[in-house]
Amino acid sequence: MFKISGLSVICCLSLTLSNFWADNVAAQHASNISTPIQDGSAPDESNLNSLIIDSDMEFEEAVAGKNIPRNILINLELVNVYYYGFDGNLRKGQLVVHKDAVQDVEEIFDFIRETKFPLDKVVPLSAYNWSDEKSMKDNNSSAFNYRFISGTRIISKHATGLAIDINPMLNPYIKNEVCTPAGSSYDTTKAGTLKADSPLVLEFKKRGWKWGGDWKNLKDYQHFEKNLK
Repeated sequence: MFKISGLSVICCLSLTLSNFWADNVAAQHASNISTPIQDGSAPDESNLNSLIIDSDMEFEEAVAGKNIPRNILINLELVNVYYYGFDGNLRKGQLVVHKDAVQDVEEIFDFIRETKFPLDKVVPLSAYNWSDEKSMKDNNSSAFNYRFISGTRIISKHATGLAIDINPMLNPYIKNEVCTPAGSSYDTTKAGTLKADSPLVLEFKKRGWKWGGDWKNLKDYQHFEKNLK
């Protein structure tokens, strides 16, 4: 197995102030910085040729179609991530996250790739017209979505890019024995499912992320979130 170090690519954000969100689309980047695969540890050419692209957006596309407050938007970055799918193929996806979570995301996805923890896809929510339900039912792993916590008027951690959901059809939200999304189930014998002693759960926790599987009154097995210091 090849090892890729620091493979994530960060698209840095720079905003103009004039006519901000005039047509409900993100402001232009002043620059679009693309970081190549580093340290001589890139996959060989044959693996690159077989790479499956799940998402290859520009930042503007990844945040388009949502009226996101500027104080939140300026703190977001688009990160390219690489992982193995349930088909065993190396895949490329993208997450929109808070700029202070980028290093964690890079390191966690290095771990995901190295351990071949399978992910169905990793695509920004704009591809689903910002529908959390559609994204979850597609078993899409995602991060930023400017929204409230379901059933409340409280801003979600997803709304600041400080929450990540992993394989939601396998790691559902469960309250009063009802699983969300519809059709999901929680079976820890299945690949891609998270449990308390899963190495991936521990990788998140050692970087200060909290896991919804530890919650008492309900369980949100897909969900990780972080409070900034």
